[in-house]
Amino acid sequence: MSITSARNPSSPCRTIAYELNGNCYLNVTNRCTLRCAFCPKFNGQWDVQSYGMRLRRDPTSAELVQAVGDPRRYRQVVFCGLGEPTLRWGTLIQTADWLRTRGASVRVNTDGLANLVHDCDVTAQLRGCVDALSISLNAQDEATYSRHCRPSRQGSYAAMLDFTARARDQVEQVTVTAIDGLEGVDIDACAAIADRLGVAFRRRVLDQVG
Repeated sequence: MSITSARNPSSPCRTIAYELNGNCYLNVTNRCTLRCAFCPKFNGQWDVQSYGMRLRRDPTSAELVQAVGDPRRYRQVVFCGLGEPTLRWGTLIQTADWLRTRGASVRVNTDGLANLVHDCDVTAQLRGCVDALSISLNAQDEATYSRHCRPSRQGSYAAMLDFTARARDQVEQVTVTAIDGLEGVDIDACAAIADRLGVAFRRRVLDQVG
């Protein structure tokens, strides 16, 4: 299913696409806007369910499409991996649009900082090519967020909340997530923020990746 044969996780080649729980996950980039203390790659771990995720270079849109094959085989095609897919905005949108025209349901897992990074509101470009967004809220306030996510840009927490509110009007399913088990994270307070923003909430569990 992938250029690197995700059916053979022991392959020394890069994993571009891999299958878990009926979904096809796309490893778009290893670069990220955050340096989350709980992220496996910042703790020397580059595997997800035995798939090696370290990329020699970012895959092209054509390589991503080839790696997926027929997207109708999967419940969802998810832009994820061990990096922030919206850092490759053009590739993400181009690939997502192609996949949806071939019958895919497309989800993007993101830190919600695309508007901050690209210095404009890009959420309108999600309409029609992305079916669902999973946004990492991760904390109920800026101080707790900064402690665990270690953002490189000032105003990241507020920017993430603003992105979520804007994306809600462009994408049918928007969910924010927080990790149960991180010190100081109040899951109930995070769920209340999701409710105020008018989006869904999902509790994640520390150290469970994929």
